[in-house]
Amino acid sequence: MEIKIDQTNNPEQSHWYDNLLAAFIFFTRLPFWRLRQPPKSSYAAVVEWWPLTGWLTGGAMAATLYFGSMVMPYTVVVIAAIMVRLLITGALHEDGLADFLDGFGGGGKDRLRILAIMKDSHIGTYGVLGLILYELLLFAALLSMSPEMAALTILAADPYSKMVTSELIIMMPYARTEETAKNKTVYRKIEWKAGVCLAIQGLLPMVAFLWYTGLNWEMIIFLPCLVMYFLYLLIWRRIHGYTGDCCGAVCLLVELAVYLVVCGLLA
Repeated sequence: MEIKIDQTNNPEQSHWYDNLLAAFIFFTRLPFWRLRQPPKSSYAAVVEWWPLTGWLTGGAMAATLYFGSMVMPYTVVVIAAIMVRLLITGALHEDGLADFLDGFGGGGKDRLRILAIMKDSHIGTYGVLGLILYELLLFAALLSMSPEMAALTILAADPYSKMVTSELIIMMPYARTEETAKNKTVYRKIEWKAGVCLAIQGLLPMVAFLWYTGLNWEMIIFLPCLVMYFLYLLIWRRIHGYTGDCCGAVCLLVELAVYLVVCGLLA
């Protein structure tokens, strides 16, 4: 997933419903494009609806896990739930995580080398090992919870992690030039209205989750944000800007942090 700020895009070029549809087309592999084809300018604003796509992917994953556990062994259902999300998203963010780990793991402190490795479509040792460890931790975290708690946590963590990751686009410039970008989609600058919309999309499920479960909200809210902040520092020091691969990686790692914090609180 490659994203880049374009501060010259006019927000009035497309309507909010076109932007929303473009977000579901871009971030999922479901045939939303059959409904209508949004104008090209709508794809500049898809990140503003990114957490809402998490309502869909998280909802599908949570439903698979909760209802599947009624008829199948829980271990099998957890794997099936992870597979459902991979199928819906086309492993978009997992691809970003693999490229991110390859680039930052194999590129050292050389900015250009890091960017070149992340742009390479081939996966390396760091990417393979990182994806394996990530999926194992995700599997173990969900397996340690009850089906109801796991489903509720997924519904909250998916949109929340996307909302938190969207801050990278506000905090940093794009690391590449337009000519060297992997994806030609250029994202517009997030204005305050879009920021409020992002907050509502990401915080509403999380607030409902915290109210229903009564878990320590400071830990669940703060620690994943701390993970994002340390990743932000790493990205800024190494490449002085973000790429789409960075956003995909941060999104997954922040989400995983939510699951691990919940596991710790329940334990």
